[in-house]
Amino acid sequence: MVKIRNIEVGKKQPLTIIAGPCVIENEKMIMSTAEFLKKQSEKLRFQLIFKSSYRKANRTSISSFTGLAFEEAIKVLDKVRQEFDLPVLTDVHSELEVPIVAQVVDVLQIPAFLCRQTDLLLAAGRTQKAVNIKKGQFMAPDDMKQAAQKISRTGNENILLTERGTTFGYHNLVVDMRSLIIMDRIGYPVVYDATHSLQLPGGLGTVSGGQPEFILPMARAALATAALSAIFMEVHPDPPNALSDAASQLSLAAFPQVAEQLLSIHSLIVKFQ
Repeated sequence: MVKIRNIEVGKKQPLTIIAGPCVIENEKMIMSTAEFLKKQSEKLRFQLIFKSSYRKANRTSISSFTGLAFEEAIKVLDKVRQEFDLPVLTDVHSELEVPIVAQVVDVLQIPAFLCRQTDLLLAAGRTQKAVNIKKGQFMAPDDMKQAAQKISRTGNENILLTERGTTFGYHNLVVDMRSLIIMDRIGYPVVYDATHSLQLPGGLGTVSGGQPEFILPMARAALATAALSAIFMEVHPDPPNALSDAASQLSLAAFPQVAEQLLSIHSLIVKFQ
């Protein structure tokens, strides 16, 4: 179990949903999305961690949107945290950014492509903030133990491990549900990323494709393993016009129905644990 601000993330705790737009496009959109998700969390009774990236360092094309100016973007994250009293998660890409970002968020996320970067992991661990490590598309689930040990070596045990799919040939990912159980045995809460795991990397040439129609069935299957503590999903008011991950984000309109089904499944799983 990991305590993050005013919530506890663990298999026997209420379901945690990590949700928000892929990247901060503008303050108005972020604030309205955070308000919507906060109301849904209170209505449906799930634990919410708000997620958005201040910068997208890994893009298919050089012309793709990467985010607002650093200072402007992290101020938006801080505003969400303060105005809505929500724990906030964001990616970090460099050990130099970590101490600054850690002042305005509750969870530092290590992107999948950087999950073996020792200096980045150590810097994140030293903040004593919760650290969510995304499993690289190139890694076996049991290899995540080594990544977690780098955080643990700093004295920080506030660690989450996230499954976001494994490279399967060209332009495709696959989720091996066994990986959730294997990572659970490492001893930290496990998260299933229901949107990035359905990407088609580079599948549209200059941008990645996606299969959002599979978000709900894959999330239901992941919960059924009884290994999960949280579900991660990127949500957006208007996914087709999103500036990042337009092909894989869940619409805000669809979010309540998806969340209701996941909460129903989670309540059954907890009864049998």
